[in-house]
Amino acid sequence: MLLFFSAQNNTVHTFNLDLKETPAPIKIQPTMYGIFFEDINFAADGGLYAELIKNRSFEFDEPFTGWKQPNTKTLSPNLDSGFLTIYSDPAKTNKNYARITVLNDKNYILENEGFRGIGLHQGENYDFSFDLENVSGNIAAVNASLVDESGKEISSVSTLIKGKGWQRYTAVFKSPQTVEKAKLQITFTGNGIVNMDMISLFPQDTWKGRKGGLRKDLVQKLYDLQPGFLRFPGGCIVEGRTLAERYQWKKTIGNIADREYLINKWSTGFPHRLTPDYGQSFGLGFYEYFQLSEDLGAEPVPILSCGMACQFNTAELVKMEDLDPYVQDALDLIEFANGDSGTKWGKIRTEMGHPKPFNLKFIGVGNEQWGADYIERYKVFEKAIHAKYPDIKIISGSGPSPDGEFFEYGWKKLKQLNAQIVDEHYYNSPEWFMQNAGRYDKYDRSGPKVFAGEYAAQSVGVVKPDNKNNWLTALSEAAFMTGLERNADVVYMTSYAPLFAHADGWQWTPDLIWFNNLKSYATPNYYVQKLFSNNKGTDVLKIEHNGKAISGQEKLYATAVKDTKTHEIIIKMVNTDTQAKTVNIKPGTLKTGKKITKILLSAPQLSTENSFDAEPIKPKEEISEAKNGEISTEIPANSLVVLKIKIN
Repeated sequence: MLLFFSAQNNTVHTFNLDLKETPAPIKIQPTMYGIFFEDINFAADGGLYAELIKNRSFEFDEPFTGWKQPNTKTLSPNLDSGFLTIYSDPAKTNKNYARITVLNDKNYILENEGFRGIGLHQGENYDFSFDLENVSGNIAAVNASLVDESGKEISSVSTLIKGKGWQRYTAVFKSPQTVEKAKLQITFTGNGIVNMDMISLFPQDTWKGRKGGLRKDLVQKLYDLQPGFLRFPGGCIVEGRTLAERYQWKKTIGNIADREYLINKWSTGFPHRLTPDYGQSFGLGFYEYFQLSEDLGAEPVPILSCGMACQFNTAELVKMEDLDPYVQDALDLIEFANGDSGTKWGKIRTEMGHPKPFNLKFIGVGNEQWGADYIERYKVFEKAIHAKYPDIKIISGSGPSPDGEFFEYGWKKLKQLNAQIVDEHYYNSPEWFMQNAGRYDKYDRSGPKVFAGEYAAQSVGVVKPDNKNNWLTALSEAAFMTGLERNADVVYMTSYAPLFAHADGWQWTPDLIWFNNLKSYATPNYYVQKLFSNNKGTDVLKIEHNGKAISGQEKLYATAVKDTKTHEIIIKMVNTDTQAKTVNIKPGTLKTGKKITKILLSAPQLSTENSFDAEPIKPKEEISEAKNGEISTEIPANSLVVLKIKIN
């Protein structure tokens, strides 16, 4: 009876679709919907970068991090087993290596815990490798085993040791079973002393089958978004807690084994989730980010330090007279991406395996800095970059908040400087997102364009560990995104943040994609992003109710676009009411086909979430027909509906 009663009281709303061109047709940028990648929540090491060994080259500030010697005692000569010490060569970027003294090969074990365990899939192969120098004694073989949480052996390999000097050794594991939290154990045949470094384990089944590559299921989820851009490497890690800990792209290219380890800013970012074992090996470095952008068909959008450490931490500044190396890093990065093999940095890219330029079009100066110190530094970067590369579009920032004194100051100054694209960030309540769907309706059309670079609705509050990726947050983001799309003449780029989170290793919630060592799942927020990105169209159309844009009146939100490539009209509508609503859309002079494709995203309750076990919130598609030249549909309570109609 309740359903019948609701249907009987369902108000009919009439929307008018206007195809008349505005004075200047509003084009939707190919970069409209993209991806913001930050190495937070174990997003790189332990996540997208498929290496399974933590601290593989003993470079952590605590060099034993991730490693255990179960039969070795601290205050003992360990004559019945053996022990490991750390040697260091300060002349090298990868300076540490392990010296292992085996006194009783029947009892010595070296063990690595992986990233909250090592995930193994039944029937899959895993590439095991290590560098070893045979120093003395009669060690004849290195024996490696994968064991489960109880210590039971899953798979083992043995590698014979030959000759003196550093050598690379490889072997392949095959896992007969699926285990989420395995460990690697190394033992030796014979007694003696060896040096070891770069102890590594990778699945063979990586994205595009690349050796030492990226985790396949995670990249697939990014690919399915059809992103217009990939922003990397962050976020606050661009700035670093201190300037010494800032992200330096030049240290992340070249030979993987020579890339210099750095502690991750988020290891101590939040007292509620301290993760001292969170480092950056940079196996996923700038070359790999550019390569991933290319794989995804997305524009690369690198963000670089502007000589300001994170203002939430030390707020350390480079003096203006010492800023040149930072500016040079930006110029050299453009050469690395776009220069031919005759240039210094283009040659390095070519030698790494990519002779063709990456065709970089955007570069970001600073992450979310604010105040006069930022504007002063931005001016120097802008002048130098555009003097040498006038076609590069520079992304500047308005700080971490969507309003307030620093936000207003930043916008005022950047407008005066004719900035090209200004990055705005908003982490706020679902109510804020619903109330701000008209945020850009009155923005200056002649000023800088907007990059909605980081946003996510917070179910509890910013930096609260109990935030959920529930349907309420996703629905409110969908409502807000109708306003971003309607104002595509101002808003050129948008991205949810953060992107990834490890179920056992996160620091920040909410996040777009959650994963553990074996699998991943898409949140409701992910599916909202996917529906907008996969259906972005090419031109904005006017859709109105009673002569006004539909941005929250009677809890309805709507935007319409045409896609000149697929010859479709695409209408996105959000209903944040507890009652279903019927909408009649009058297409005006438009000649449409009869077939209507309707995609519905909804949930049983606003508190519903997806999980590793089930995704109750995912798009459902159905086909209907237009009648009497009108497009009519029901928008269920608390739902997002996408309609697609062919243009005759």
